[in-house]
Amino acid sequence: MPVALTADHAALAETVTGFAARHAGREYTRKHTEALQQGSRPDFWPDLVALGLTGVHLPESVGGQGGTLDDLAVVVAESGRALLPGPLLPTVVASTVLAPAGEPAAREALRRLAEGATGAVIGAEQAGELTAEAGAGGAAASLSGRTGLVLGAASAELFVVAATAENRTHWFLVERATAGVAVEVRDGADLGRDIGVVRFDRAAAAPLDLDTGRAEAVAIALSAVEAAGVIRWCSDTATEYVKSRVQFGRPIGAFQAVQHRTAQLLITSELATAAAWDAVRGLGDEPGQRTHAVAGAVCTTLGNAVHAAVECLALHGAIGFTWEHDLHLYWRRAMALAGLAGPVESWELRLGDAALRGPRNFAVPLPETDPAFREWVSEILDRAAGLDNPTPSKIGDHDAVNTGARRTLLADSGLVSPPMAQPYGIEAGPLEQLILQDEYDRHALAQPSMGIGQWVVPIVLHRGTPEQLARLAGPALRGEEIWCQLFSEPEAGSDVASLSLRATRVEGGWRLQGQKIWTTLAHRADWGLLLARTDPDAGRHRGLTMFLVDMHADGVQVRPIVQASGDAEFNEVFFDDVFVPDEMVLGEPGQGWTLTLETLAQERLFIGGVRDPGHNERIRGIIERGEYAGARDDAVRTLGRISARGAAISALNLRETIRRLDGHAVGPATSIAKAAASMLHTDAAAAALNLIGPAAALGEAVSEPVHHELDIPTWVIGGGTLEIQLNTIATLVMGLPRK
Repeated sequence: MPVALTADHAALAETVTGFAARHAGREYTRKHTEALQQGSRPDFWPDLVALGLTGVHLPESVGGQGGTLDDLAVVVAESGRALLPGPLLPTVVASTVLAPAGEPAAREALRRLAEGATGAVIGAEQAGELTAEAGAGGAAASLSGRTGLVLGAASAELFVVAATAENRTHWFLVERATAGVAVEVRDGADLGRDIGVVRFDRAAAAPLDLDTGRAEAVAIALSAVEAAGVIRWCSDTATEYVKSRVQFGRPIGAFQAVQHRTAQLLITSELATAAAWDAVRGLGDEPGQRTHAVAGAVCTTLGNAVHAAVECLALHGAIGFTWEHDLHLYWRRAMALAGLAGPVESWELRLGDAALRGPRNFAVPLPETDPAFREWVSEILDRAAGLDNPTPSKIGDHDAVNTGARRTLLADSGLVSPPMAQPYGIEAGPLEQLILQDEYDRHALAQPSMGIGQWVVPIVLHRGTPEQLARLAGPALRGEEIWCQLFSEPEAGSDVASLSLRATRVEGGWRLQGQKIWTTLAHRADWGLLLARTDPDAGRHRGLTMFLVDMHADGVQVRPIVQASGDAEFNEVFFDDVFVPDEMVLGEPGQGWTLTLETLAQERLFIGGVRDPGHNERIRGIIERGEYAGARDDAVRTLGRISARGAAISALNLRETIRRLDGHAVGPATSIAKAAASMLHTDAAAAALNLIGPAAALGEAVSEPVHHELDIPTWVIGGGTLEIQLNTIATLVMGLPRK
């Protein structure tokens, strides 16, 4: 998915892509490397300016297009994907940093930048030895000293400079043509841009009132956005190559190892884009949240840019290692962007410090137009707050699952399964569901849950007969009866279509014979949604029928599976000549596979809240309680690393939610986020275990991280193994060949 989310942004992205195609940016880089690295503007720079792309984010009062930073992010991301040469990035960083300044010199500088002047920022990290002396009687200050490496130093006409005066950082505007300014060009890794060191010798400088933290954040966020474009090119190019490259008589993209590696690269790209987008979103946040966003972008986007290029090369093989292939141009830009951001470990530490104060905020912006729905929900929840759920559920003792007057009111009001049709739900779309979540939070009430029934009951409500619904709907919604899903079998696993449990036709119904396995909470369930083979002579996806099974019926035997952690949430379920009456067939005989797919479709009606995934809470607790075995900074860096990945997944989910609110169908982000979360579960558990050192040798009864580590299969296998998820992404999302 590109940075662009809306139709307007997609059109803007196409404008940049078309511009790059007309001007052959990569070919231009090859022909004009020396001039570009010396600071020459590319010949197409006036055309880029004329399209308004260098000033898309600037106000119309200074000659800009009056757009937003989101607009600029689209331009920068697509320029990164196209690898446009020249000073676009350092120039728009300069104008964005300068935009809040109110001084006349700053406004004039913004006007010049909108008209095509070039700029560069020398931030506090690059300022090096720079010092400033204030001028007498309001005269301009003077700068002296030597900077570190500055992107766009040779091409810039204007410098926005941080320097030290009276032990504080101050900001200044300096003309490149000013006496006492000299640029030393350095040989850069990026063949399409210049880099250098700037020397100031009592150079005149106009003071500016700028926020140092915001200036640094702008530079990082926009660099991350460009890096996201680079990573996306690596993913797209590798995908197209493995589709077309034939070895051993078939495209190499048909080999599972290649599919998994290509899918992993797509996951890297999607998380990188989400984190970079969140960094731009975070520029307007308070400093703590802004640090969360930009530090996360360094860890997830800039920190993975070189890795993505190397993965792209590995999928290409030797051809990707040649000078003629474009890959090395992207590889070089990735190295330059990542290097200029500074060591990832430093950013992990900064992010860890921010995460100790709380998680990143992923509140969903709700485009409400009619307050009537919120008022109606609020009135019901006001009444619910005065009631109670005193009866513990068989699947837990907490308000989300317990039963009582409160749960009954919410069920009768259609607020337990809101996407469902009335009277069981309220046909709530994405916006209504998010308003519901917001109101539940505001009223400090837990949203009701049916456990596994959240995924099972909707298909029953959607497809059930009036008689089935009269018997089953109310108790399920009120939490009085618990459901399980009986799909997996010992020889089938994730391959549901190969199941073998038989249902044989008898007078008045069917007899079930066989076994299911890994059935979550079957030992607590009253009813099960079961898929059985009713026609053994039909094809794999045919001859399957869906049944509604009474888990207390004669012949049903549930045998809990004790896990390594000592828990027993999964079960084997044996069916020994179990009778199911005709009236408990869901749909028609032979429709089982269709209903299985519809079950997944029903899941897509629900929209999940975008919240912190919670992986960092365990690590934060270890740090706060002083239970880490090594140095505190190492522990905080660990928290930062895990927080960055969790935040990227949340940002990906937030982007998908915004798409849904805009009327789009469910996109691939759901599958990608699921696979990314599976990997994070494993890595976060291992990180917590590593932090506690010798305490990891204690038993799970006394060491919670040990218990969590032993419980990891619940998370990473229960929802489908990572390998199956990667297969799905490779074939269904990326279109790689199956055979």
